[in-house]
Amino acid sequence: MASSYSTDLKLELMVTGEKAGQWGDITNTNLTILQQAIAGYEAVALNATTGVTLTFTNGTTSNGKNAVLDLTGTITTSVNVIVPDGIEKNYIIKNSTSGAHDVVVKTTSGTGATFSSTDKGYKLVYSDGTDIVDVALASPPGGSDTQIQFNDGGTAFGGSDNFTWDGSNVTIGDQGDLRLGDADNSNYIALQAPATVASNVTLTLPDTDGDADQALVTNGSGVLSWTTISGGADWQAVITADPANAVSGQGYFANTTGGAFTITLPTAASRGDFISVIDYAGTFDTNNLTIGRNGHNIQGDASDLTVATERAGFTLVYVDSTQGWLLQNN
Repeated sequence: MASSYSTDLKLELMVTGEKAGQWGDITNTNLTILQQAIAGYEAVALNATTGVTLTFTNGTTSNGKNAVLDLTGTITTSVNVIVPDGIEKNYIIKNSTSGAHDVVVKTTSGTGATFSSTDKGYKLVYSDGTDIVDVALASPPGGSDTQIQFNDGGTAFGGSDNFTWDGSNVTIGDQGDLRLGDADNSNYIALQAPATVASNVTLTLPDTDGDADQALVTNGSGVLSWTTISGGADWQAVITADPANAVSGQGYFANTTGGAFTITLPTAASRGDFISVIDYAGTFDTNNLTIGRNGHNIQGDASDLTVATERAGFTLVYVDSTQGWLLQNN
């Protein structure tokens, strides 16, 4: 009785007593075929219009027996990779072809599993003898350099140039939202850039929490800090003598009944700083109040301000080093 060959890998099955002196070579060939089936890799070039029919030759290695197939070549139409009917085998297949056309892996009489025209990924498939079954191995991550990957349909990963990470910064492009959902994700709060930004803006948050009722303000360069916003001056207790230097944002009830005195302006000042003063007892006309300039101009003049009007009430606002402190009202 002559040798026969296994159905799937075409191993040579020898009858006892035959092939005298050839058992060693035939056994080694069978082991090589088994190695192909377990761990073999082969790049298989596809014909541009017809694809390829995988070969399963009796008693020798052949491309269809490999575990991993890398499909190559430039295709100009949809093509087939055909496994002969009756073969039972599993494969990992990569579609490395060029050309935007489908590649169908099928048995001779089956319908098979399809690499779509844009799918240049991987498939884990098996042949049950009548058709090729796709076990839905996820394709490699999609997208391009710096793009953040996301689930794309459950079986693959995708990317978008509107959602990127460069190693330090996450970018959401095209005026997309950063959305923070509520407990059941039925609604959200979103942060969004304006439609047009003249130049890049970075807002740097404070390193601590503020006090109750404080608000965030910017220093003009994107550095945010907490500040107390009020409807006017922070009015102090009545003063009857020279206080320490005035503090920006404070108001002073000045009582000169006991004699004239001086309120000295802050040593340092920035645009928008202000102090307010009111004649508490209506005595500025008899005992004048002096506003000490403390190195700043007042109303553009390098002189202290003398207030001699009974019941005067006024606010001084700092503008710049030229005009210094200006009267807002008097």
